This record gives sequence, structure tokens and C-alpha cells, in this order.
Amino acid sequence: MLTKKQHELLRFIQARLEKSGISPSFEEMKEALDLKSKSGVHRLISALEERGFIRRLPNRARALEVIRQPDDVSVARSQQGAANSNTTSPATRAPETMPQPANDVIEIPLHGRIAAGVPIEALEGQSTLPVPAALLGSGEHYALEVSGDSMIEAGILDGDFALVRRTDTARDGEIVVALVRDEEATLKYLRRENGQVRLDPANAAYDPQLFAPNEVIVQGKLAGLLRRYH
Repeated sequence: MLTKKQHELLRFIQARLEKSGISPSFEEMKEALDLKSKSGVHRLISALEERGFIRRLPNRARALEVIRQPDDVSVARSQQGAANSNTTSPATRAPETMPQPANDVIEIPLHGRIAAGVPIEALEGQSTLPVPAALLGSGEHYALEVSGDSMIEAGILDGDFALVRRTDTARDGEIVVALVRDEEATLKYLRRENGQVRLDPANAAYDPQLFAPNEVIVQGKLAGLLRRYH
């Protein structure tokens, strides 16, 4: 069962693909659904993707393919197809017959510097960052600008943009965005030992930090990096 906004977005994407073969931009989707920010569009797309209604085409951004419709839409289209004596309705048309979208970037929320000292949620809606789709997988993502050199041995440098998949769980050894004591967000390796949470830097000049489990909240896992050269 889709929400009203999810249903509206799915219909809008399908209509645009049938008309031009190119999926709409995030800005176009935001305006069509009367949303306040593109992050709202991203959440709707992630929900539709997780439920199997759309998928992102590999190595492209804002390139979406509708792979199924809600039952009521499929029935209506099948009836229309029968009325037109068309043996193949739009709802059952093979995806390969549709022109493939040609976009190659996606805009994700940019929440500020990772060492800003405030929870991630407090920074939502600041701005967006265009990212090559090949750097992102499924799920909801956001970006943070890295501050400092504590992760340089992992190839993460000051001024890089960390591309983060939003999640509240992670395995030992993964690089995560951790909110410590509701005060500071940090990018570190996550490990658990002796009933505590250890946040490990990737720089021999810094020591690991130990916290009680209730002092650390995982807010995402590192999915990729962007670096600008000046």
C-alpha cells in the first residue's frame, strides 16, 4: 500500500518516461508534488525502490525505471489496452522497450561539516550536493564535508565530501557517522569490545575512544567520497 505522495510520484515518473524516455529531475519532482525540499523527494524515491516499484539504473543518476505499478493502476491500464485492441498494455510492457534515461547525477542533502558539533538532523535542508549515481547504491544518502585529518590513513582527507548511507546499524570495522553524547558527529571506524563502543581513527597520531553503548548513535555508513582539486 503506497502513501498518497508515493503514488503521485510514481505516476509522475511513469508519465514522464512514457512521454520523453527521460526521468524527471529532483527539482521537477519537488515542484510537481509541492514539496518543500529535495530531501523529501529522495525519501519518497527510496521508499518506492525498497518496495519494488522503481529501480535506479546503474551508473546513472536521476535515472529511474518503473518496474511495477500498484494493482489499481495496472487494472485500469489493462482495461484501456483492451479497449484499444492492444495486446500489450503499458503496465506489462518490457522495460527494455522504453528509451533509457540519460541523466548521470543525483542531488543529495549536504548537511555541513562532520565535526560541526551538532546532530545530523539539525542541519537538514541546508543545501544539496550533485553526486555521480555510480557512487551510490540503494537507500537514502546524504553528504558531509570532512573536517580534520583523523581518517587520512583510510584515504579520507580534510575537505573531502563523505557520502553516507543513512542507517542506524553497522557491523564492526565499518566506517560510520557516529553521534557521540548527542553533541558531536564524527566519522570513525566502529568496533565493539567488552560491552563498550570503540571509535577508531585512521591516523596513528590519534587514540581510539571508548564509550558506553548508550553514548553512541550510528547515523549512517560511509558509501563513497567526493574530492575537489583546486
